[in-house]
Amino acid sequence: MTRVVQARPVLKWAGGKTQILDQILARLPDRIDTFFEPFVGGAAVFFALAAAGRFRRAVIADKNPDLLAVYRALQADAEGVVRALSGMKHSESEFYRIRALAPRGLVQRAARVIYLNKTGYNGLYRVNRSGQFNVPFGRHKNPTLCDAENLRAAAQVLADVEILEADFEDVCRRARPGDAVYLDPPYVPLSKTANFTAYARHPFGMDEHERLARAFADLERRRVDAVLSNSDTPETRALYRGFRASRVKVARNINSRGTARGPINELLVVAERVTRPRSRAS
Repeated sequence: MTRVVQARPVLKWAGGKTQILDQILARLPDRIDTFFEPFVGGAAVFFALAAAGRFRRAVIADKNPDLLAVYRALQADAEGVVRALSGMKHSESEFYRIRALAPRGLVQRAARVIYLNKTGYNGLYRVNRSGQFNVPFGRHKNPTLCDAENLRAAAQVLADVEILEADFEDVCRRARPGDAVYLDPPYVPLSKTANFTAYARHPFGMDEHERLARAFADLERRRVDAVLSNSDTPETRALYRGFRASRVKVARNINSRGTARGPINELLVVAERVTRPRSRAS
């Protein structure tokens, strides 16, 4: 009997939602016409919904072109990605050699992103103002550079998915009643010295968070189910005052400073269709 492999995220991404996945899934509808994820990141929610067969169609998007290259390459040529990764070796010198490359081909570009994600310091993705990846070598003993089985499973899930490099507001406008949206933006910083927005060249400051809150309110006005994750800060709570917000505790293990890792509170905010009875959460 052929074993069916359930696709998992192919990247370890800052702010990944594996720890609170069940809580997010419980807040999304059981049956979704089109699922939209405008800040797809590691795509843990997307893969989980796909495994459960909870949507008919999906649109995933981001503003990070390197991230999208991974999903597009898997969609177009998963075997090419597997071959490219299989030829890479884990060493400090190889890491810096590959980090310095700027491959133009989609498959090679995707393989480079996956390799750097698996071998870089603490799984960080960070670029400088020129858009160059600048995370140092990590101290992984024996990282799995090529999980061929999961890459092929992910490719099957991605086969008919629409992948966009687009602004979140443009993606949200496409949603209709019967659809669902999950929003996982770069978080509002927990302190003045914290910075969760350096994963791409496009800054995501308070002006963007205010625009996102307006887009979220618009989804509810248009009777579109939506769930949003963000840090639990006074600013975030003020932005989403009037919505159902639940505090959840998560451990954050991806950070450039070891002292910044550990359990923190996050918010899950829900926008519901007006036809669905509301139930209050903490």
